[in-house]
Amino acid sequence: MNKKVALQDLGLKDYKETWDYQELIFQNTVDLKIKNRRENSELPTPNHFLFVEHPHVYTLGKSGNIENLLIDEQILAEKDAKFYKINRGGDITYHGPGQIVGYPILDLDNFFTDIHKYLRLLEEMVILTLAEYDLKGERSDGETGVWLDVGTPFARKICAMGVRASRWVTMHGFALNVNSDLGYFDLMIPCGIKGKSVTSLNVELGRRTVDMEEVKEKLLYHFSRLFEAKIIKRKVEA
Repeated sequence: MNKKVALQDLGLKDYKETWDYQELIFQNTVDLKIKNRRENSELPTPNHFLFVEHPHVYTLGKSGNIENLLIDEQILAEKDAKFYKINRGGDITYHGPGQIVGYPILDLDNFFTDIHKYLRLLEEMVILTLAEYDLKGERSDGETGVWLDVGTPFARKICAMGVRASRWVTMHGFALNVNSDLGYFDLMIPCGIKGKSVTSLNVELGRRTVDMEEVKEKLLYHFSRLFEAKIIKRKVEA
């Protein structure tokens, strides 16, 4: 089993360009698995982890309801935002500057073949990271992601998640609000869940901004421990 994970930080990058890049890595990994099985080969399959920030964009999962986007194309344009319907699970999600988006593209045959465990470990990675800022992140029954003050009238989501998997290869991932403009969340029903609010790490800490690179390092530390993975940093090709 290959537990090395190649890390790339793509910086600020268009959602569709990043999606296409994910799909390329994902399909190459799936194709290698198919080839290995056909040829009875044991060539190791790669694992990847992409960090990225996106310009303002709304994405709708394959089982999502378009009515959870509360604005039309004209207002989208006025807000300098885009919209895509995509092939992950979950409902509607917003991505934008100040948000850390992570896309692990893993062959779970290298770790464990359990998609529910995979999601729970991604949540745990975020929960442990928030704990380093003295915040109690929690799971909410039936609602994937990480929340604060679960079970109270003040419950609010700080990290959304949605993944796709085929032949135990994953794509898509998580979006952690760090220095997000929360006004963009008012233009949708987050994850299709009415009556729940959204928050960001800087708001919770009462800071103007939080160091994004510091948060990324904490996420990677907990990811590597939880998945028993070795992170290999790669330069991003121009």
